[in-house]
Amino acid sequence: MFRKLLNSELGRMDVEDYKAAIKAPIALVLDNIRSQHNIGSAFRTCDAFRVERLCLCGICATPPSAEIHKSALGAEFSVDWSYYPDTMEAVNTLKAEGWTIVSVEQAEHSTMLGEFRPESGRKYAFVFGNEVRGVSQEVVDASAACIEIPQYGTKHSLNVSVSVGIVLWSVLQKL
Repeated sequence: MFRKLLNSELGRMDVEDYKAAIKAPIALVLDNIRSQHNIGSAFRTCDAFRVERLCLCGICATPPSAEIHKSALGAEFSVDWSYYPDTMEAVNTLKAEGWTIVSVEQAEHSTMLGEFRPESGRKYAFVFGNEVRGVSQEVVDASAACIEIPQYGTKHSLNVSVSVGIVLWSVLQKL
């Protein structure tokens, strides 16, 4: 028999402890994500995987926002985030700080996610693109790599918040 655990039994840290905890050497860059629900979901997933930072770019809404909070469930208070008017500004800042930029996009010569091998000791910034247009070509051009989530159905893309969860889980399993 299985018994669902109560939230009080999960041993989760509070926001103060979370902020002080060691983070995964991962940043997420959201390139012009229009849905506040997707942005909130990215916050929540970043919190779950203890991602170092989240960069919101372009048309991305920012906290405080009731719509972001609805799916973030408070993760906008625990995850370190910043806003950049232009995604290339975020990419250039991260590069200058020593981050390896990886676009999550269907592109020529992309690496399938299962074959992507992150190097220990490196910091990776994963860029996720707009729900319709994907990652901008300028950002793809500025990336050290492109990774792609294999798909086998009739649709050509996944929801961005689903993609964030898949990529983070896969990369953290390999680190």
